[in-house]
Amino acid sequence: MANPELGLPRASSDFANSGNNPEIVDSEKYTGPAEDSEKSSLRAEPLALEDAITYHYLTFDTEIPLPASTASIQNASIRPEPPDLREYTSPFEWSSSRKSFITWLSCAATIVTAFTAGSYSSGTTQMGADWHISRVAVTVGITTFTTGFAIAPMFLAPFSEINGRRPIFIITGLLFVVLQLCCAVTRSYPGMLVARFFTGCVSSTFSTMVGGVVSDIYHSEDRNTAMALFSGSALFGTGLGPLVCGFIAQYTTWRWIFYLQVITCGITMIFVVFFFKETRGSVLLSRKAKALNKYYEALEAAGYVGVNMPVSCSSEDPQARSLQRVRWKVKSDEERGSLAQMVSISLYRPFHLLFTEPVVFFFSLWISFSWAVLYLTFGAVPLVFSTNHDFELHQSGAVFTAISVAAIFSTILSVYQEKLAKVYFKKILTTPEGRLYFACIQSALLPIGLFWFGWTSFRGIPWIVPALAIGCATMGIFSIYLAVFNYLADVYHRYASSALAAQSFCRNMLGGVFPLVTELIFRRMTFQGAGSFLGGVGALLTLVPWVLVFYGPRIRARRCATLYLEERQPQPAGTYGTAAAPPV
Repeated sequence: MANPELGLPRASSDFANSGNNPEIVDSEKYTGPAEDSEKSSLRAEPLALEDAITYHYLTFDTEIPLPASTASIQNASIRPEPPDLREYTSPFEWSSSRKSFITWLSCAATIVTAFTAGSYSSGTTQMGADWHISRVAVTVGITTFTTGFAIAPMFLAPFSEINGRRPIFIITGLLFVVLQLCCAVTRSYPGMLVARFFTGCVSSTFSTMVGGVVSDIYHSEDRNTAMALFSGSALFGTGLGPLVCGFIAQYTTWRWIFYLQVITCGITMIFVVFFFKETRGSVLLSRKAKALNKYYEALEAAGYVGVNMPVSCSSEDPQARSLQRVRWKVKSDEERGSLAQMVSISLYRPFHLLFTEPVVFFFSLWISFSWAVLYLTFGAVPLVFSTNHDFELHQSGAVFTAISVAAIFSTILSVYQEKLAKVYFKKILTTPEGRLYFACIQSALLPIGLFWFGWTSFRGIPWIVPALAIGCATMGIFSIYLAVFNYLADVYHRYASSALAAQSFCRNMLGGVFPLVTELIFRRMTFQGAGSFLGGVGALLTLVPWVLVFYGPRIRARRCATLYLEERQPQPAGTYGTAAAPPV
């Protein structure tokens, strides 16, 4: 692959540091225009500012041409220093250590967000007493949070496409800290609901966009470990919230649940602001084009007009060059519509896929139920363990350790089973359905855990037995979560974000509803009846991956959106696509 920085002269500081910087290799070091001109046939006559500008499409594989070695005018100024293009390197080409750091930082932000979702439930009893309302009414704060979490990504996605991940993370992250403080100091129930809604809106970026970050820096065949860490972080944080905040609510007040999150979110944001780098490739490429164009303008102002462009990629002489006035363009910038169009598409396409694509619909149904079961534990665990085992608030919160431990165990298992599959079952990973084989087996842990929890919820059975059942169900939820993300990303390619937005909307909306009806279900149906009912639904939905394993290729081949979901073929690497010059 041609290096996007090849051929540009570097600043003197780059030469001084090149021996210590692993990102600067020998092939990148500038040899000078004179040496290069001896190897190439250049246009003899110099260019002038009156000559036409030729526009070319820039890719990460484009070899950047050298500027003119001689000035076009007699009294030329000193040649301007070229820009340092290393910051615009394709995220796919980053070092492993840099990718790992970005992944871990993103997962830490996901844990903080998931912590926010689960921690609220620990303070519902105290809030109800303060505001003289029922526990169910207070629980609406979880519903408003998940509603904001479901809706906001579809509005924020276009801004991420235009401006990149980092600005969205910083802006929403700062608002996240402020809104957590609002939750801590609010004096009214309506104020809490409003604050929770907007908290869900701004915190959603640290969950939904992290999957995009992983896709930005890893190719699909290398993505499983990072996606496993992301999935594990979401579940780990969800269990960690009520675990920690159960003790806070027991020994202090519910307001300290939010004060704690102001601190943790603030620390996370400090790391994001100073250490998170932009990962969206199209945004980096646009910035690279602007930096090069600005450099060319400075060269021309100094009297050095033109760069030595290849005459033709298919020329008999690969070293042949022609002096041209050049400006770079990025195809994704031209294909992008207006902001209003992008927002309308971002709102319309997920629901279009949801109701026209069977794969999206049933995967959304599958993961929505599993996520709803996860949120159901916020009410079911305190109810069951206080009734059967006389647990206090902090003791019931400690039971959520099962979710966090199961998330860690599932993450480790997923990473190593993928490595084993690449060694012993490499052939099955060549298709999207190959990612479902493990999920077919492991997703059964969800209904197993639900049956187990229901039929061990008796006073005479030790508390550890139903707690282990929660861990079992969590492992099933993890496998479903990871399988849905990977499969939809593999099948829908450039439209994967819309397919994932559809399942995210359904997942969070249903997850916000279940806590409202948890107590009603478990009291009316009994603990055993509720566990059996939920386990039966989970067992039925476990058929979804099996159907796709056997009939997935046929379903995908006959899906109604085949024509418009086919991704365009990219330009061959290293080619120069000439675009029509825009009107002056």
